[in-house]
Amino acid sequence: MKTTQKLHEIGQSLWLDNITRGLLASGTLQHYIEELSITGLTSNPTIFDHAIKNSHDYDSAIGQKLKEGKSGEALFFELAIEDLRQAADLFRTIHDRTNGVDGWVSFEVSPLLARKTADTLAAAKALHNRAATPNLFIKIPGTSEGLPAIEEAIFAGVPVNVTLLFSGAQYVAAAEAYMRGIERRIAAGLNPDVGSVASLFVSRWDVAVAQKVPEVLRNQLGIAVARKAYEMYRTLLDSPRWLRIQNAGARPQRLLWASTGTKDPKASNILYVESLAFPFTVNTMPEATLKGLVAHHEFGEAQRENNDKIFTEFKIAGIDTDAVAAQLLGEGVESFAKSWNDLLDCIASKSQILKAA
Repeated sequence: MKTTQKLHEIGQSLWLDNITRGLLASGTLQHYIEELSITGLTSNPTIFDHAIKNSHDYDSAIGQKLKEGKSGEALFFELAIEDLRQAADLFRTIHDRTNGVDGWVSFEVSPLLARKTADTLAAAKALHNRAATPNLFIKIPGTSEGLPAIEEAIFAGVPVNVTLLFSGAQYVAAAEAYMRGIERRIAAGLNPDVGSVASLFVSRWDVAVAQKVPEVLRNQLGIAVARKAYEMYRTLLDSPRWLRIQNAGARPQRLLWASTGTKDPKASNILYVESLAFPFTVNTMPEATLKGLVAHHEFGEAQRENNDKIFTEFKIAGIDTDAVAAQLLGEGVESFAKSWNDLLDCIASKSQILKAA
C-alpha cells in the first residue's frame, strides 16, 4: 500500500497545496487523484503568482480578458475561478461519495481585507456566488477581525476554510465562530450542514525559533503546538455543546494541517506528515512533500502525546509561545498581503507585455 493511501486508512485526508493551469491541462492533478489518493486542494496568492509569472499557460486567457476590458484584481479572480471550478469538477465525485466531508478546493478573499470584517464578509459571499460550485471553501483569516466574518459567512451558508491559525487558542476561537454561525442557522430553521475546515500552520513555528533554541529542540515546537491543538479539537468534538449541534444535523469543522513542507534540510522531508497522521484531520502539502511521501515506506498512525514537557523545555529556553503565535499571525497577514500585491504586479506586468505584443 502506498503511504499516501495509508494516510486515508488512518483516517486523514490528503490534499495538494497547489493549483496551476498546467497542472490541470497536463492531467497531473487527475493522476494525483487516481494514483496518489489526493482528495482535495488548497491555493494561495503565491501559488497563482508563481504559476502566472513562470509560465505562458495563462497568456491566452489574460489576452482575451484584456480585450474584454478586464484588468487587475477582477481579471485575476476570473482566472482563478476558472482553474478552481475545473479542479472542483475533478473532486466532485469524491465530494458526493463522502457526502461533503472531502473533495474540496479552497480560494481566499483578498488578504488586503484581513483586518476589515465587513469587506471580508462581502468578498466571501461574492466569491461563493461567483464560483457557483458546492465544493469550494472560501478562505478567511482567523484574525480578530476575521472571526465575526467567519461566523456571518457560515450563517449565510458559505463554506469556510479558516486560514492563518497558529495556536490551539486561535483554533478554538475559530471553531467557536463556526459553531456560533451553525447555532444561528439552527435557531433560524436553516440547514446546519455547512462545511468548514480550520487550518493550523505548523512548520513556521520551527522556522521562527530555530536560531533561538538549542539544537536538541529544533523542529519540535510546531509538532507540539499542532498536537496540543488536536487534543483541544477532540475535546471540543466531545463537548455537550458540539454534540447538541451535531444532533441537529451539522457536520464537524475539521482540523487541517497547513505549512507541512519541511524547511530544515537536515530533517526528514515528511517530518510533519508522519508526526501528524491523526484521524479526522486533513494534511495539505506542496508537491515536493507529496513526492517525498510517495518515496517513503509505510508508517503508522501518530501517537497522541502529552506535550507539557516539550513546552516546559521551550519556556526554559526563553520561548514565549503566546508571543510567538501572535508574531506568526502578524507576519502571516503581512506575508499574504505582500504575495497578493506581488500577484497583482505580475498581472499588470504580464498585461503590458501582451498588450505590446
